[in-house]
Amino acid sequence: MRSEHVLSRPFSEEWIGRCTDELAPRRSPAVDARAFVIDSPDGTMAACALGLIHPVLPAPAYPRGLAARVHIVATRPGFRRRGYARAVVTALLDHLADAEDVTLFELHASVDAQPLYRDLGFTGSPALMRMTRLPAATASAPGSGPAWVPPEQYAETVLKATAFACVHFTDQDGRPLQLHSVYSSGHPWQLVGGTMDHGERPWETAVRECREETGLAMSGPPRLLATVYGLPGAQWPYSTIGMVFDGGELTTAQIAASPSTHRSTTRSASYPWPSGRR
Repeated sequence: MRSEHVLSRPFSEEWIGRCTDELAPRRSPAVDARAFVIDSPDGTMAACALGLIHPVLPAPAYPRGLAARVHIVATRPGFRRRGYARAVVTALLDHLADAEDVTLFELHASVDAQPLYRDLGFTGSPALMRMTRLPAATASAPGSGPAWVPPEQYAETVLKATAFACVHFTDQDGRPLQLHSVYSSGHPWQLVGGTMDHGERPWETAVRECREETGLAMSGPPRLLATVYGLPGAQWPYSTIGMVFDGGELTTAQIAASPSTHRSTTRSASYPWPSGRR
């Protein structure tokens, strides 16, 4: 709406995309953007008003230190002269004042819109003085510098990694306890743990893997002992990131009740990254 019906020179698709991605997460009550719209019969917007809340130093006239800038007011040409602009701006100002406790309002008005805003209580020059100063590297037009790419496309270029979580137990003599692998001759002794499932947090993975592999129930609170990072290798094309949690001391009875758990043959056992069930 702003690009098509307000700006003298519409934005490119690149800049519309950037504005869309920037505005979308800011429309929640916890952030700063507030908007009111009037729908047209075909479901598109007939008119809209967007305000952005920002902090200022408090003063008697705005004790909470909040101001709002009316950033966009736009009406499609076929719906003008119906009072739509007045309706969306009035709804926006009323909401900001009543629900957000904003008392200072700012806007940049065209000469044609000046009578409307004066009726709503705005004073001063309809055109605020403003200046834009960009660093030399970014002052050129969009497209002449580094290209903006959609988030999903950028995600394909960043580091890929798999994540795992495991638990370090000791017996009553302080010796590390590990599981004997049934598939890995290179790493026959491994900690209780495994690869994180989608949607899991590291501690949740550690609890689940511990229950599945030993029958022991971890209750927490989680205590992180170490993080482990591995570079991609010939057999696995991704980096690995792991978290090792403290499982505490197991009694002889607990060890005996968990037949898959065995003492490591050394006090200073190695800690290879786990990859699946033992």
